[in-house]
Amino acid sequence: MLEAGVGQGEITISPDNLPPKCMRISQMIYRLFLMALVLFTNPVVPLASEQNVETIVRKIDALYRSATSVADMEMQIVTPHWERTLSLRVWTKGMDKTFIRIDAPKKEKGVTTLRIRNEMWNYLPKTNKVIKVPPSMMMGSWMGSDFTNDDLVKESSMLNDYTYEMIVPADVKPGHLYIQFIPKEDSPIVWGKLITAVRANDLIPVWQHFYDEKDNLMRVLNFKEIVSFGGKTIPSVMEMVPQNKDRHKTVMRYLKAEFDMPIDDNVFTRRNLQRK
Repeated sequence: MLEAGVGQGEITISPDNLPPKCMRISQMIYRLFLMALVLFTNPVVPLASEQNVETIVRKIDALYRSATSVADMEMQIVTPHWERTLSLRVWTKGMDKTFIRIDAPKKEKGVTTLRIRNEMWNYLPKTNKVIKVPPSMMMGSWMGSDFTNDDLVKESSMLNDYTYEMIVPADVKPGHLYIQFIPKEDSPIVWGKLITAVRANDLIPVWQHFYDEKDNLMRVLNFKEIVSFGGKTIPSVMEMVPQNKDRHKTVMRYLKAEFDMPIDDNVFTRRNLQRK
C-alpha cells in the first residue's frame, strides 16, 4: 500500500510496500532520473551514443605511456606495522616494453624488472639471479606493495583483454562517465569485473574499482593530483587501497616524466637487468 502526503506543494511517496515488480520499475525510473540529472546539469557529459567508448578505453590504456616514456617515481608502501618508500626509474616503449630499476633504499637498490610483450623477468642483486615471472604470478604483489606485477608493467590491456560498456551506477556523480570492464574468457585476469570513473571533460580517470568473481569490492585505485609533464596531462599520484586489508595502502607518485624521447633498445634487454 502506498503512503502519500501533500503539503506545501510537495508530494512524498513511500515504496516500502510496493510489489516486487513495481519495485523493479521504480528502480529503473530512479536510474533514468539520475542519468537525466547528470546530462542536463552537466552539458559536457556526452550521451553514450555520442561518446566513442573505445576512445575512452584507449586513453585509459595509454594514460602513462606514449611512443616512449622515462619517469622518476616514488612508491610508498604503508601497513599498520611498517612503512617504506622506494625510489624508481621507469622506462617504457609503446605498450609492449617496460623496464623498472629501484635506486633506493640501499636494501632494494639494483632490483630490476623487465617486461617484453607477455614475458617478465626480475633481477635480485643479493642472489645475483634473474628470475622469470610465470603468467600465473602476474597478479602477485610487486616488492610487497598493493600493486601487482601486472599493475606495474601493464602486461594486460584494457582494450584487448576485456569487454567494456558504458554504465550508469546507482551512485552516479555529475561530471563523470563510468565504464564496466569484464575480462575475456581467454585472459589470465583474476578479477570478476572492473569499474572505472573518468572525468567527462577530459577523460582522465578518477578511480577504478576491482571486484572478485563474487562481486565483492577488493581494491580501489584512486587517481589524484593532475599534472602536466612535457605536454602530457596525467594524474601524478595513484593510490591503491586493498579492501580486505585494514590500514594498508600503496601510493605511486610521479616526480618527473618525459614522453616521446629516443630510448636505446638495449634498455629493454635481459643483459641490462644486471647492469650496474
